[in-house]
Formats: sequence, structure tokens, C-alpha cells
Amino acid sequence: MPPMNRDIFLADAHLLHPRDINYQRLLAFLGEQQGRLRTLYILGDLFEFWVGYRHMVFAPYVPLLNALGELRAGGTNIVYVEGNHDFHLGPYFHETLGCRVLPDGGDVEIDGRKVHLTHGDLVNSADRGYRLLRRFLRSRVLKGLIALAPGDLTWSISRWASRQSQKGHAPKNNRRLPEACIDAYARQRLAAGNDIVITGHFHQPFTRRIDRGQVFGLGDWIEQYSYLVYEDGCFELKTY
Repeated sequence: MPPMNRDIFLADAHLLHPRDINYQRLLAFLGEQQGRLRTLYILGDLFEFWVGYRHMVFAPYVPLLNALGELRAGGTNIVYVEGNHDFHLGPYFHETLGCRVLPDGGDVEIDGRKVHLTHGDLVNSADRGYRLLRRFLRSRVLKGLIALAPGDLTWSISRWASRQSQKGHAPKNNRRLPEACIDAYARQRLAAGNDIVITGHFHQPFTRRIDRGQVFGLGDWIEQYSYLVYEDGCFELKTY
């Protein structure tokens, strides 16, 4: 078997039902990575909504979770950065699937290069309203209510939380990128010692050179079916 030295970064599939085209295409894509992938980096909003129980999962997500489990069983590492539609991932993704979960993003090292991973919803530091909402959605209070609530009620709460998180905040594909915010955020992370910044959330694939570093936007798995691959020392945006 050839060495697994490829890494893939993807975000923003917003999966809802297994019958959806983007859900089916992502399952096919992940199946093709079996035995070929060193690390899968998920940079948030893989699901349309996820507010996690410790052991129970919602039935529509079982096929995707099985696909991730098969990758893990085959030796692939999975790093999951929480987004604004999926949070409280730790109990299931960390304890059951054995993934590394980064609730607020973070830094990783890939073949000696320092890489900052972010979903992208915190790029705009001036958006105080969203930051307050984000804090509530991740609060111990909401987490405790979810733990006590039956699954159907949690499903409803999750749908509501997803809609609230999206209102007036999540950029659409036809909107301009907030380039000034992205550049300012990237410069901070590059000044902190990172070589690469990778973000999701903006639903548009892009690459930018900033100072001595590089910034990649992952696009989405709704229309673009785009992802970033690292192989043989190079990062490259691709589509499926």
C-alpha cells in the first residue's frame, strides 16, 4: 500500500438529507479517499446543524458518520473545526470517532509548515451581535437543555439555531468577499508565526498572497464542490 501523505481540507457542505445531491457526492468523494488520505481537515458547517449529544446521533447523518468512521478505521486522522452550524461536537466526534475537535479553530503543523485553521465566522471582529449569539449557542445553559431534551425537540432547536446563526451573517455565493476583514485576520495569524491560513464559511474558493504567507478559502460542497489538497509539499485548490 502506498504511503498516505495527502491531506484534504473541506468545509460548508451543510448536509441535511442523504438523498440530497451534495450529500451523495460527498459520500462518493470520501469513499475514494480510503487508504489514500493522511488527514482530513473539516473546517466547519459540514452539517446544516449539529448540536451534539454524547452518544445519540440524528438518523440523517448516519451515512456520513459511517464514512468518516471508515476513514478513521483505515488510518486517516480527522481534524474538525467547529462552524456556526455545527458545535458541541466533542462528545461524539472526539470520544466515539476519535477526531481532534477545535471549537474555535487553531494552529497545526504540516510537514514543518505552520497552518492556521479557522471556520471564518470570527474573521469580522466588529460583528459583536454575532459573537454574542455564538457565545449563547455554545453556552453551558444551551448544552444542558439539549442533554435533557428529547431528540425531536433537539432537532427543532438545532434548526432554529441554524437559522439564527445564518440570518444576516453567512455570506452567500453571490456576495463579495469581505476582503478587508479576511486580510486583517490573516495578517494577525501570519504575524503570530503561521505560514498558511485556511478558512471556510465564505462559500467561495479563493487564494491570496499576503505578506510572506498564503490564504486559502475552501469554497463549499453545495455548488462549487471545491476542496484544498496538500501533497508533495504543495497546496492546491481543486473541484470534484
